[in-house]
Amino acid sequence: MGHGPATDWGEDKAIAYKTRIGLILVSIYGLVYLGFIIINTVFPRLMGLRILFGVNLAVVYGFSLIILAIVMGIIYNGLCTKKEDLLNKRGGKK
Repeated sequence: MGHGPATDWGEDKAIAYKTRIGLILVSIYGLVYLGFIIINTVFPRLMGLRILFGVNLAVVYGFSLIILAIVMGIIYNGLCTKKEDLLNKRGGKK
């Protein structure tokens, strides 16, 4: 049987904005990741270069990708929450 949502969320008037921001951020991340793939396939020895505190490029780039994803998620959440509050007229955060 199941049950429906606990609350009525209503119409989300910020969906177009959220979609656009999401696509922009995914595109940026995709380009950065593509750079990682290209370096690995075309110049694999470059990944072995020690560039930061004795750590090689592969590790630094890999961790940077993870950190970038987290930062982009935080940015996305902040931008979308702000727009939702503005368009859906929710006086404050709940």
